Amino acid sequence: MARYDRKDHFHQRAKREGYRSRAAYKLLEIQRDERLLRAGDRVVDIGCWPGGWLQVASAAVGAGGRVVGVDRDAIDPPLETPNVTALVGDITDRVVVQQILDVLGRPADVVLSDAAPKLTGIRPVDRAAEETLLDAIVGSLPDLLRDGGGLILKILESPEAQTALRRARKSFARAKTVKTVASRKGTSERYLVARGFRAPA
Repeated sequence: MARYDRKDHFHQRAKREGYRSRAAYKLLEIQRDERLLRAGDRVVDIGCWPGGWLQVASAAVGAGGRVVGVDRDAIDPPLETPNVTALVGDITDRVVVQQILDVLGRPADVVLSDAAPKLTGIRPVDRAAEETLLDAIVGSLPDLLRDGGGLILKILESPEAQTALRRARKSFARAKTVKTVASRKGTSERYLVARGFRAPA
């Protein structure tokens, strides 16, 4: 089995530059190429622990924007960033969805998610967990994302993920998948980058 070095180039760079995780460079790369996040935007980060994407989104939207993250695990230590709020909870909980909207003040311009299920090594179990997670994220979009908004969503290669990917694509005017240099070698992860959300009537 291929092994990866947890203390690789991006890990070391993240420590030097003050990011909570190497994953920050994935979003930085996507943002550099796609410019989905803009100054003043309202943003939701689903599965925000340990906070690297929150940091990147915070800088991208600036002082006039707002970023709300949600995860089952608390960001520890908390991010000391005025335009970021991190909530502990499950995106399938209607109370949590309402808390996000209350903080944002309106539906988000962009929804982000670098979330992945905890893997067991048992393929059917892991695929089912990935499908459940993607269904929850895509299912939350009508509540969280404004008409015309954007999405950056991690997808792992599997038939179940492809089903969720097709469903998500239908909700947007434009969508494509990208791979990032910052992703670990050998990973099957890709990112769906979508624009022009078609909010249900």
